Amino acid sequence: MIPLDIIIELKECRIWQQDNPVLSDVNLTVAKGEFMYLVGKVGSGKTSLIKTINAQLPLREGTGIVAGYDLVKIKHRDIPFLRRKLGIVFQDFQLLTDRSVSDNLEFVLKATGWKNRNDISARIGEVLEKAGLGHKGYKMPHQLSGGEQQRVVIGRALLNDPDIILADEPTGNLDPETSEGIITLLREISRNGRAVIIATHNYTILKKFPARTVRCQDGKLFEVKTDEEIELEKL
Repeated sequence: MIPLDIIIELKECRIWQQDNPVLSDVNLTVAKGEFMYLVGKVGSGKTSLIKTINAQLPLREGTGIVAGYDLVKIKHRDIPFLRRKLGIVFQDFQLLTDRSVSDNLEFVLKATGWKNRNDISARIGEVLEKAGLGHKGYKMPHQLSGGEQQRVVIGRALLNDPDIILADEPTGNLDPETSEGIITLLREISRNGRAVIIATHNYTILKKFPARTVRCQDGKLFEVKTDEEIELEKL
């Protein structure tokens, strides 16, 4: 039995990208409310690990439980239900440019089964408030700064009240001050009980907002114990 506070548990997993194994002997446990960094050089397996947790890549070897779903046995029809328990934050935003912020969020809600207009409107208002964009729902994406667009993406990730937030380089296109605001927001989200995993190269963020750090390196996954270890590797 997995303890109730464990939301991700991978044991003896091998992670594949197409026909190439990128990580082996992966053992990872993440609890509800935990804030964690995933670091490693380009091509080290960070994104493949996130895609495996998200069931974009199949788990072929080992065991994996994410938000109550078995990654090895999960049926194709159940993958959308797993993904509703996950909120994804992309580096490149992936907002629909032909509609307002609120309409972007409404599109996601309707696509995931929301029908009542009052409920939809109320939920959009809630997540925009949490993301610090309470009065910007009417704006088009191009009218927002990069930091504001990333906040919309975080709000979008929160729409279906997920158990886990997976953020792949969420500060990659942002200046240092804006990046700090995004990490502060994600830390606040974790304090409200959601697990937050951030794949990043941003060493400055790791130094300023220290937290549990796991590294992909040489086909393995390692816990990083100290700042000195991260600095030595220069990510």
